[in-house]
Amino acid sequence: MRHKGHAILARVVALFAFAALASPAAAQQCDRACLTALLTQYVDALVAHDPSRLPLAPSVRFTEDSKDLKLGEGLWKTVTARGGFRQDYLDTTRQTAVAHVQLWEDKTQALYSVLLHVKDSKIAGIETLVQRVTTDGRFQPTELGAPIKGMNTPILAGRKMSRAEMIKVALGYPEGLRIGNFTDGGTKFAPETYRVENGVITAGAGCGRADCGMYAQHIMLHPSIIANVAAVDEENGVVVLWMNFGYTDSYGPGNALVTFEAFKIWGGQIHSILAFFKPLPLATSRNWTSSDEVPRKE
Repeated sequence: MRHKGHAILARVVALFAFAALASPAAAQQCDRACLTALLTQYVDALVAHDPSRLPLAPSVRFTEDSKDLKLGEGLWKTVTARGGFRQDYLDTTRQTAVAHVQLWEDKTQALYSVLLHVKDSKIAGIETLVQRVTTDGRFQPTELGAPIKGMNTPILAGRKMSRAEMIKVALGYPEGLRIGNFTDGGTKFAPETYRVENGVITAGAGCGRADCGMYAQHIMLHPSIIANVAAVDEENGVVVLWMNFGYTDSYGPGNALVTFEAFKIWGGQIHSILAFFKPLPLATSRNWTSSDEVPRKE
């Protein structure tokens, strides 16, 4: 009887071991530290002009400014150094790692948005947006020497929101732009909301304007704005939207602003905003699937 009992126990142990081996996806799920490390590996490889340094899934896809390229092309050929700024957004639910990164091409700043699609702890897709700022550019980044105010502030107990709730609040931003009024659009801003666009303060303390409040500023109509969800950092309370601002006749002939824009959200309000954007043709689409469903406007 004792031998029989030992045999049954051995079979149970073996079954548990087999089940563990039979679930590689769960075992290889990338946590926050893993996603952060992949972003670091990516930036290191980019600056070194060496994609072979990356843990790549088979048939990895790479886009720059919404165009499919071979990995190693585009900014990979021209980048010369990293800058001092990087802001990460980590979506462990959808296995995506996003960052706004300051890079250099000699004396030209490259404001770089990168999103890594991760599968089994390997990089399966890479989408990027590159905005170049030359030394004679009209707007020179002034706020990329330190973390963006409020973006990394720990969320107070009881103020954290669900993924769906954060997305709903974030989508209030393009809705306000669509109708040209954040108040009528129901966009939820905290009184201290701080916004940095391409390294320049455009709302909140220090914006240098008479109308630094989000509700006080005049905004133009963006009737054809398109938005979808790039990532949701549920732990840090940030939603990253990809947006094409659509036709406004203000970003150059035939162009619209395209952006990866991050919204720090807690307690039902947007508290901090960081965007890197560039003018691209009006017809530019993201060409990647939204991580979460976005309700269609009639």
